[in-house]
Amino acid sequence: MKKLSKLFLIASLVTLLSQSVIAKEEQQENNQSRFESLSKLTQVIGTVEKYYVDDIKLEEIVDKALKGLMQELDAHSTYLDKKASKEMSIQTSGEFGGLGITVGMRDAALTVIAPIDDTPAYKAGVESGDIILKIDDKSTLNMTLDEAVALMRGKPKTSITLTVVRKGENKPIKIDIVRDIIKIKSVFAKTIEDENILYIRVSSFDKNVTDKMKEAIKANPKAKGVILDLRNNPGGLLTQAIGVVDLFVDSGVIVSQKGRNISDEEKFEAIPANTITHKPLVVLVNGGSASASEIVSGALQDHKRAIVVGEKTFGKGSVQAILPITADGKENIKLTIAKYYLPSGRTIQATGITPDVVAYPGAAVKENGSEFKIKEADLKKHLEVELQKENGTKKAKNTDEDDESNKVLTKKQIEEDNQITVGLAILKSLIIVNK
Repeated sequence: MKKLSKLFLIASLVTLLSQSVIAKEEQQENNQSRFESLSKLTQVIGTVEKYYVDDIKLEEIVDKALKGLMQELDAHSTYLDKKASKEMSIQTSGEFGGLGITVGMRDAALTVIAPIDDTPAYKAGVESGDIILKIDDKSTLNMTLDEAVALMRGKPKTSITLTVVRKGENKPIKIDIVRDIIKIKSVFAKTIEDENILYIRVSSFDKNVTDKMKEAIKANPKAKGVILDLRNNPGGLLTQAIGVVDLFVDSGVIVSQKGRNISDEEKFEAIPANTITHKPLVVLVNGGSASASEIVSGALQDHKRAIVVGEKTFGKGSVQAILPITADGKENIKLTIAKYYLPSGRTIQATGITPDVVAYPGAAVKENGSEFKIKEADLKKHLEVELQKENGTKKAKNTDEDDESNKVLTKKQIEEDNQITVGLAILKSLIIVNK
């Protein structure tokens, strides 16, 4: 028995020593590989500095190398030199002139994720999915995302021309836009005409979205259901996306954030006390719905809390961090450090959210000639209106009525929007089923 114990001990020691030797060899190989890779980089930089046709300084070569490296990682990682870092600071902390669009890289092309409601780009006719070929006279080919954003930003009241390619158009379109200070009203709440249903439009996820939505829902306690419109919503703050889902979901994971290491995973869960309604819910999305709006629609879909209607979303589910690379913090890199995952474990990145019910934009389909069909109950009123038209005495709406109409989504507006029409029909069905 003692001999067996000694043999086992010797075998264990031999195994440990073998593993230790293998580990050391692997470490030496890794160190050698790293050394050779760094030597290669140094060699290339030195060769360019010595033999390149134009006189180019070492600092400029290194900057170009860093830009190339970050650009090759993914569409959202980038090197921010002193100028770019300063512009980033202005963008996040001060007022600046802009167009009101969110852009991203899709298949190496500068693509409009979404124009933001009531901004210069929105009013000029920029659409989600437009591919930007030129910014003024500069081609966007091989241009980084941050370079493009810097070109589009500028002093308010200055002009800019975007040349875009649009699906369904035979040739590029030139769009003239005048920059302005971008002021965004992120939440619009309306009731639907002749329906006890609340319509909430969220154009972006700024710091006030959850509170504004909570106010809108509490202000309409008799609403039998909610339509949440996230179309052309480019995203925003993660905290607000979580907060919005928490208004509708009692418990469970809303979204998780995973980096390269398992230990870096962070989960965000619903808090029962934050839920304010269990009423039926429909969420509208399209190709301009990205990032935070994809987290909201995807999480509500996974929790079986809402029916998602519209078109497949953009597919932006990665997390970027600004990391300094100089002691003074004047030069930085924006690096993708994690990805978002929905409650079911699926990722948003490059896949987007597929709606439960596909509905395309445009006017709703209706019966031919229906606008001329008059019910007996409407006949007298209809004839009075026609007489007023004939006599030129049609009464104009007063200011109070105009203000009130801004709080109501009319039947005419719904008929002009197929996706809302489909969403409304589904919501009505859910209300009936839940009775």
